[in-house]
Amino acid sequence: MSASPTNAASVAVKSLGWNALPESYRIPELAPSLAEAQAYCQRLASSHYENFSVATWFLPARLRQHFYNVYSYCRISDDLGDEVGNAQQSLDLLDQWEAELDACYHGSPRHPVFVALAETVRQFSIPQHELSDLLIAFRQDQTVTRFETFNDVLAYCRYSANPVGHLVLYLCGYSDAERQQLSDYTCTALQLANFWQDVAVDYGKGRIYVPLEDLRRFGTTADDIAERRATPQFLEMMKFEVQRAREWFDRGAPLVKIVNRELAVDLELFSRGGQEILNAIERQRFDVLERRPVISKPRKLWLVARAAVGKLL
Repeated sequence: MSASPTNAASVAVKSLGWNALPESYRIPELAPSLAEAQAYCQRLASSHYENFSVATWFLPARLRQHFYNVYSYCRISDDLGDEVGNAQQSLDLLDQWEAELDACYHGSPRHPVFVALAETVRQFSIPQHELSDLLIAFRQDQTVTRFETFNDVLAYCRYSANPVGHLVLYLCGYSDAERQQLSDYTCTALQLANFWQDVAVDYGKGRIYVPLEDLRRFGTTADDIAERRATPQFLEMMKFEVQRAREWFDRGAPLVKIVNRELAVDLELFSRGGQEILNAIERQRFDVLERRPVISKPRKLWLVARAAVGKLL
């Protein structure tokens, strides 16, 4: 029996958003085998983010596949929210993605990420909300483009960044509130560092993550960002934001002392990487509008070398 015109139209609408993304992201009709799904996640993780690949050097071999699985979930979730270019289509895709997450926990998922992730979830007893919380932030991205207060930014980080830290802790055998709180400080600090690094980039996407109350407090405006005017007031505001992010890194610093050595090395690598972003902003005299602050390749190598030394000590 052929599909009705209504059903065909519905399928066509649902496929629109996927067209903006790699074909491999689509949900297949038939689920792959576990081995195929794991290979998919390893390829995705290894090809998308060099820092993630570096971090896995310091992980026990028994955990690497699970990190590939979690990273792949986070990567595609992020792209569904950020790379489609149409808010309604992104929301539709995120709904389909969450349906696969539900199937991962309660049914038979078809997407390779969830086929692989189901084993990770089972082995480490990861609550579903730790994964679905991320989708709250990606949905929010489709409708919220400004944040009135710093508390509003922190509320966003609760869903956009902090669940990632919780997932890492679960994979390393930790689920207590103390470590999760310290992880939240570090993950929020990393998110803030990325926000301050990408003020101009985010504005190009229609978003401002600098709190509007801070723009007013320092006497600068969204027009300054739009026209890339690094006024003295704007620079003073960015100096303030950088210092605030440093304070959140400081709050999370004790975590490295209460986790195993393998995780401590990764935490140190990512935390220092985030602080190096802040250092790069400072070296540019807080002008993030003229050019995007980046960590130089020699500096990245130094960070990795330092982490490697820490692994040996």
